[in-house]
Amino acid sequence: MKRAERLHALSEMLRRSGARGVSAERLAREFEVSVRTVKRDLDALENSGAPIWSRPGPGGGYGLAGGGSLPPVSLSPAQAVALMVAVSASSDAPYADLAGAGVRKIIDVLDPRTRAQADELADRVWVNALPPSSRAVRSAMKQAMAEQKVLRIRYTSRDGITTARDVEPVLFASTSGRWYLVGWCLLRDAMRWFAVSRIERASVTKTDCSGHTVEEVGEPPANARPVHGRDD
Repeated sequence: MKRAERLHALSEMLRRSGARGVSAERLAREFEVSVRTVKRDLDALENSGAPIWSRPGPGGGYGLAGGGSLPPVSLSPAQAVALMVAVSASSDAPYADLAGAGVRKIIDVLDPRTRAQADELADRVWVNALPPSSRAVRSAMKQAMAEQKVLRIRYTSRDGITTARDVEPVLFASTSGRWYLVGWCLLRDAMRWFAVSRIERASVTKTDCSGHTVEEVGEPPANARPVHGRDD
């Protein structure tokens, strides 16, 4: 791992550690470097403006001061391409349009040399993704999920049967390369998985959801995980 990448990963680990902090020894094990190297990296982050605190003694460690923001850390060409790949491979994801806009903002502010290298590397990655659902459908799903309002959809099943459903959105899930809206179907009075690609229309109603939880969906597969990126 190059130093710029390690500094970025180090700052993210400090941010995730919260008030408890993390020891230099653990950081050294995580990044497979010496404790001396970790302390040099911490000094570099602090000199660049990161509000790093340290607590000596047993149980001590390093962390970021509450409310502090991290200094900008440049992406490597590979990291930039990784973002492009993640967005391109999930074009039907509920937040794909927002992710695409975010990635474009990041690419636009890269230094010219890094951007040129990223563009060259990106030409060597091909993606054959599912066609995205309509912008109107994705927008309605995102709004209903965020506001916890009942979503009215026109849905065609695998058997070709089209029905109108009122759904209380609970979560978005991706499995086997396909995105689903998981929610409480008022028509079936049960939790159902709706393939996003088969939702033809969607509109947000004024009806509040009744409070169905993620736990009601059931146990996720062993390799499934939320996208918040935390280690817990």
